[in-house]
Amino acid sequence: MALHNAQDAATGLAASADIFTSPLSEQPLSKRAMPELPTSADIVYQLLRNELLLDGNAAQNLATFCTTWSDDEVRRLMDMCLDKNIVDKDEYPQTAEIEARCVNIIGKLWHAPVGANVEEPAVGTSTTGSSEAAMLAGLALKWRWRDRRRAEGKPTDRPNLVCGPVQVCWEKFARYFDVELRQVPVEPGATGLEPHQLREYVDENTIGVVAILGVTYTCTYEPVAEIAAELDRIQAETGVDVPVHVDAASGGFIAPFLHPDLKWDFRLPRVASINASGHKYGMAPLGVGWALWRDHAALPEGLVFHVDYLGGDMPTLALNFSRPGGQVVCQYFMFLRLGHEGYRLVYQACADTAQHLAQQVADMGPFTLLYDGAGALPAVSWTLTDPSSVGWSLYDLSDQLRMRGWQVPSYPLPPDRQETVIQRVLVRHGVDRDEIELLAEDMRRAIARLDKGKPHDAARVGFHH
Repeated sequence: MALHNAQDAATGLAASADIFTSPLSEQPLSKRAMPELPTSADIVYQLLRNELLLDGNAAQNLATFCTTWSDDEVRRLMDMCLDKNIVDKDEYPQTAEIEARCVNIIGKLWHAPVGANVEEPAVGTSTTGSSEAAMLAGLALKWRWRDRRRAEGKPTDRPNLVCGPVQVCWEKFARYFDVELRQVPVEPGATGLEPHQLREYVDENTIGVVAILGVTYTCTYEPVAEIAAELDRIQAETGVDVPVHVDAASGGFIAPFLHPDLKWDFRLPRVASINASGHKYGMAPLGVGWALWRDHAALPEGLVFHVDYLGGDMPTLALNFSRPGGQVVCQYFMFLRLGHEGYRLVYQACADTAQHLAQQVADMGPFTLLYDGAGALPAVSWTLTDPSSVGWSLYDLSDQLRMRGWQVPSYPLPPDRQETVIQRVLVRHGVDRDEIELLAEDMRRAIARLDKGKPHDAARVGFHH
């Protein structure tokens, strides 16, 4: 009887004259339990589409590092790969081959050492994002340190990791994998870890130092080569040998094209591993990151698993298992689609646009630039020159811009400098000069409104990325 009722209901839905006269549209969508009866796919699609319109416009999200614009061909490839589990390399060998090609291409971008056999593949893997890649690299650092300590007959119960103002994934790594995170305070006037600070924090229990190529807060590069040189000096004086991991979540796909002479990657012998987000400045869709190691010696064999229950013996290195292969295929598409010169042209245009915005922000009056878009990520960051002299905060300005759809984050610097609140705009592929010009005009109008006396809300809290 229930089946007949369901069939009758489905027939009635099919005969409905309009999506918005259907039974499902005449009530709030179910939030606690599944509905009893099926509904036509086009009706459910339209109702969900309407709900998703309440999200922000991705094109106006100037807070995110992530890809918000893609070619139509990327969308078609993502659809084609919807059912491909990239971990199942026996069933989807060509997707696995494409992943290996991407690792090799990235390895060349980052100057991974070439062995006696030039055909030997680079050592790395795709991940769901740079956070997973960072955790895999952190585990490799911990295991290498632990193995060395055991070989020397020394205790292995107090590992620590030294870093500056890192993204929250490193705090997660330290907590999840029982490592002391030694975060070095940011000095006044600095935008990240300074090499001379390392001596107070590095010791024989240090598994590694994380250097950031694209600090989340300010978008600048930490001086990786100088950090490595300081660790060289520390080793020469104390015998303590500490590797460097470069968190290039954003800069890993910027520096090779805009700053090719900058030494931050495997050209520095002390760099053991690098992570990056393909779905940030790699221009791939959301859901792909990359972890690469200098060589096999930098990646403990114990972290690689061999599984045979999918058919064949397959090595796997990841914190999760099943995931779609589309993002990796689309990363390869972008490499082929743009080539080295195409990436350079895209990001030179982004950098030029960022510097154009920086000049406009500087000319608005109340701001001091922290980073003007030159020399690191295509982005701009600034703070109020004298917060006490205006009757509003950067949080108020963010609220005003949000009314026009712009998502421009305001947030304090790391805990040791929380008295300084800054704003940041990221210029990605798809963010053009006209859009930035519109943002600047809206900023000027918002400042004029705020100057007329909008109350300052000292208790408001900004949002972080």
